[in-house]
Amino acid sequence: MPNFYRILRHDWPLHFVLLLTNWLPDNVVFLRFRGWLASFFIGRCGKNLRLGRDITFYNPSQIMIGNHVYIAKGCWFSAGYQIEIQDEVLFGPYVVVASSNHTKSDGSFRYGKPVGNKISIGKGAWIASQCTITAGCIIGSASLIGANTVVTHSVPDNVLFAGNPGRTIKHLNQ
Repeated sequence: MPNFYRILRHDWPLHFVLLLTNWLPDNVVFLRFRGWLASFFIGRCGKNLRLGRDITFYNPSQIMIGNHVYIAKGCWFSAGYQIEIQDEVLFGPYVVVASSNHTKSDGSFRYGKPVGNKISIGKGAWIASQCTITAGCIIGSASLIGANTVVTHSVPDNVLFAGNPGRTIKHLNQ
């Protein structure tokens, strides 16, 4: 899709919606309202998206969100490559999801070519507060990513995954 079209269709309208609704409190009514307004400008969005305040989406046309997703205050989504969020996923405050990384060129990271890969977050996963999910990660269904975890590789289904860098702590019962 041409860059200019993407900016006019997705980026600017979504930034405008989030700017206009940031003064509203984070309660059920306004979380739903903010999510409903934003859903028109995200690549693909299911029903009942709930969004907290101060969320940033870069390249929202590359973000695919399922049904019944909750994203808390201050989360940051950088979709240089596709980010897929399946149904019933919860994001705690200040989570960073970045599907691309900088590379070094001529001794500087400023103008290095970005590299990355798709990120996929499975159904029913809970990403606790202040986690970072890096390019190429696949988070399994019904997994819990502990607070402050840095996810640098794929996570299996039904596990508690925590640490920096993250590792599987234990398997969770259904």
